[in-house]
Amino acid sequence: MAVSYNKLWKLMIDKKINKSQLCKKIKISSSTMAKMTNEEMVAMTVLEKICAELECDISDIMEFTDLAEVKKKIHNDNTSPDNGTVNVR
Repeated sequence: MAVSYNKLWKLMIDKKINKSQLCKKIKISSSTMAKMTNEEMVAMTVLEKICAELECDISDIMEFTDLAEVKKKIHNDNTSPDNGTVNVR
């Protein structure tokens, strides 16, 4: 699933805090911040810490992108190409 943290970067500019300061304040690693910089998923606990520190909601720091592609993948994973039945896992 594609995710964008552009809202977080803008919020950090508004609050005059940089990435290393945020990492230090909420005690996350620089590699976790690097994942976010590369628009990769991170643990919900990380997002929770960010929201608590910046006093905001999760929708203020991130958004999902390309949900149509995710939906397509879900349907392709659950449908058998032979008979169209749903696989139960």
